Amino acid sequence: MSCQACGTAVSATARFCHKCGARLGNSQTTGWRSGLPWGVAGAALGALLTVLALRLGSSSGSGIRDAGEVGDGPLPAARNSPPDISQMSPEERATRLYNRVMTLHSQGKADSAAFFLAMALQAYAMLPALDVDARYHIGVLDLAGGHAPAALAQADTIQRMVPSHLFGLMLRARGFELEGDAARARRAYQDFLKNEAAERARKRPEYDDHAENLDSFHQQATAATTGTKRGG
Repeated sequence: MSCQACGTAVSATARFCHKCGARLGNSQTTGWRSGLPWGVAGAALGALLTVLALRLGSSSGSGIRDAGEVGDGPLPAARNSPPDISQMSPEERATRLYNRVMTLHSQGKADSAAFFLAMALQAYAMLPALDVDARYHIGVLDLAGGHAPAALAQADTIQRMVPSHLFGLMLRARGFELEGDAARARRAYQDFLKNEAAERARKRPEYDDHAENLDSFHQQATAATTGTKRGG
């Protein structure tokens, strides 16, 4: 089965395309991502490498705020001079752009965040393969851009890869919240809490990278499932 919007091979049971976010089984695509010119993404990204190299120096590392707590304060600035991202691997470049979007989002710089959001999604689209962590990053970027269907598509793909993976459940909760589906968001929160202990005991590397976000999401999931206010 292929996506009618972008031609990507998808599972027969998938509701959304994991690459473009289009709703499957419907000839019409949804969301701003469906119109992005992925075919020229490489040229567009390459032309902006010089500009990005000058503007990406303030974000580094993986201790970011993401689906656990988007916008929970800025990240520490890089201690060294801005890196030349044209010399980075595709994976490093995508991660750098992702961190930049999260930093700008947390600082309330919507215009700059939107610019780098498009670049980050293009960078991930150019990767030869996507692991769970990369799909989680894409889902978080989709949430930051307000595109719930694409984030839920990434959650579906993660759960097909690892059904109990916490990242898939986090994206589901956030995606359904963004769609205004409180009942399904609550079930995702409950599933997160049910699987959290066993999953974190597995010591997956991506859990270590996002430990702060997992801790934050645990508090929010507890509040959401017990009816208490966050931070109360």
